[in-house]
This record gives sequence, C-alpha cells and structure tokens, in this order.
Amino acid sequence: MKILEANAGALTNFEVLDFLRSKGAAKDPTRVLAKVAPSEYKVYDYLNQTHACNQTREAIIEFVDKSKKYDLAKAELLNILNLRPITPVEIFPIIEDSDVRMGDDGIQELTEMVEQVFPTPQTEPTSEAAPMEGKEAETMAEQEEIVDAGQEPMETT
Repeated sequence: MKILEANAGALTNFEVLDFLRSKGAAKDPTRVLAKVAPSEYKVYDYLNQTHACNQTREAIIEFVDKSKKYDLAKAELLNILNLRPITPVEIFPIIEDSDVRMGDDGIQELTEMVEQVFPTPQTEPTSEAAPMEGKEAETMAEQEEIVDAGQEPMETT
C-alpha cells in the first residue's frame, strides 16, 4: 500500500479497522507472527468491539450519498459513521443546532436511515474464552446465587 497524500483527512473507524486487517491483525492466537505492532493490536481489539466491525464500504458510501440532503459537515458525518446514533438523543450532540437545521422530522429520518443502512451491532460477546464446563460452571452459579441473595461469597481457592 502506497500513501498518495499524507494527512488527506480524518478516517472512519471502519477504515482504520480495514487497514489493520489488511496488515494482518486478527483474533488469531498466532497473531504474534504478523507485521502488526502491539499498539495496533490494541486498537484492532477495541475497534472490533464497536459498530465498525459490522460496517461495509458499500454501506458507508450508500449512507454518505443518502445524507447529502441534510448538508452535514465532514466532522458530523464522520461522527455519525463512527458512533451509529439510532435515537434523536444521540444525534443532538453530534449535529450542531440539529433541531433548527433539520427539524424533528429530519432528525427522525436521519436516525431511521442510520438504522436501515448500517447493520445492527453484534449481540454476542466477542470474547474468545471457552465456555465454562462442569465443576467451574457449578461453582460460578452457586456464587451468583449467593451474591443475588445478598450474602458474602466464600473463597473457594
């Protein structure tokens, strides 16, 4: 990959995640062999838990085209892409004077468009830990019952 223009503008979280994937970042346990710095793995792990992991380049292009009618600033558009606001309350801090510029109907249309164009976020945990089995699961269930009852859990180790 060759840099054509340095500092051409801000990147979306999806673009950063896509770049890290192209460098070889993954949740793979053998990832120490890839040409990715440890700090880049931390960024990759974080972005992989955000809405960026479900976005596609086509969806971003579609959203940018559809949102031209709202006359959004580049920073506002970037924040919408990164944060995926789906309620009017989430739009207000992103778009300056949104109630004056867009009105209630425009804000509602924008949130519906965000929800329609971008996929829903993952509901499953991204943890790669194996599920507990046998004695571990029983001990954990017992401790949860004790905590729910308001008692102090006993040390088991």
